[in-house]
Amino acid sequence: MRIDLRAAVCTAVSPVLRLSRLVLPSVMLFVFVFVFATHLAHAGVPNNRAEPAYAEEQTMLQVQQDSRVPEPGLADKSSGRVHIDRHYLGQYGTTEANVIVQRGGNQWRVWRNGPVATTMGSLLVLMIVGIFVFYRLVGPARTDAPDTGRRLQRFNGWERWVHWATAISFVILAVTGLLITFGKKLLIPLFGHDVFAFFAYVSKYLHNFLGPLFIVCSVLMFFTFLRRNFPRKIDWLWVKQGGGLVQHKHVPAGFFNAGEKAWFWFGVTLLGLVMSVSGLILDFIGFGQTRYMLQVANYLHMIGATFYIAAGMGHAFIGTWGTPGAYEAMRHGTVDETWAKAHHRLWYEEVKAGVPPGTFDDQVPTDAPPPDNPPPQGGMRPRPGPAH
Repeated sequence: MRIDLRAAVCTAVSPVLRLSRLVLPSVMLFVFVFVFATHLAHAGVPNNRAEPAYAEEQTMLQVQQDSRVPEPGLADKSSGRVHIDRHYLGQYGTTEANVIVQRGGNQWRVWRNGPVATTMGSLLVLMIVGIFVFYRLVGPARTDAPDTGRRLQRFNGWERWVHWATAISFVILAVTGLLITFGKKLLIPLFGHDVFAFFAYVSKYLHNFLGPLFIVCSVLMFFTFLRRNFPRKIDWLWVKQGGGLVQHKHVPAGFFNAGEKAWFWFGVTLLGLVMSVSGLILDFIGFGQTRYMLQVANYLHMIGATFYIAAGMGHAFIGTWGTPGAYEAMRHGTVDETWAKAHHRLWYEEVKAGVPPGTFDDQVPTDAPPPDNPPPQGGMRPRPGPAH
């Protein structure tokens, strides 16, 4: 029996070549964008690595260095002295206006414009590249069967209104916040100081006035979707299989799957709380905040924004290109039966059975892989409860 060596080699090498055609452009794009973004991400002013900028500050630091008496710690009230702010969180003196020199200002500027901004920009670029690579390598999560033309109501008008009000305000805050952080490095070299000044001015006021509106929308969104986002046993099956994203498997899920619940609790709730509290401290400064408190709030605001925007990118991708049909659910409120059965099988069964959402959340359809503790034979059954 003769073996065609050339054909065998081509057969073995062909998958590698196909993979390289997908991976190499992604890697090249990542390297280019990462290097470019690292340059832009450093949002510092020209003398960001300068020594303390004021003679008075240098003198105070020299006196402290020469003194044999150690300075009081950050938690000590005596560390916050009138005219010289020694990083004390609480109020001191009569008003903040009594502080002439705040010695932490230069350090805050260096950290904020240096490592914090650089890390922020790098992580956001990595997220964009990661989404692109994932889409090229894995592709969207499509359904296995054609649409039936029969539509199921998934979201009502109020739920969609709350979602889009929160989403639109989130996007505006993200864009204006990034312009405030990186606009000096990005816009001035490209368009000049006048264009940057205009965008910075508009961004500042949009950010400050839309911030409280976003908080209100986030609170409404939390209570609107809270009932459907409590963890259930079936969510563990989704987590163990990674949502079936890579294998293109449709893991049984209720109204919301475990990934959507993670976005709700860690994104909308936890990061939303961090952004709301730190944002209010920065937005309304007439309540006794010290400069140091504002600087700490700024650190938290930038760090929280980094993870919130990155997670929001993932959420937007999965809700659009990553899962065809998901956008129609939030845009028009309905989905096709095929989509519902593929991506939210338990919710589909609940709709067909005429029971409230969540009734079958701890059960697994008969044609799905069983969990660690499968229910008795006989298919899917609802949890004990009042009859409907």
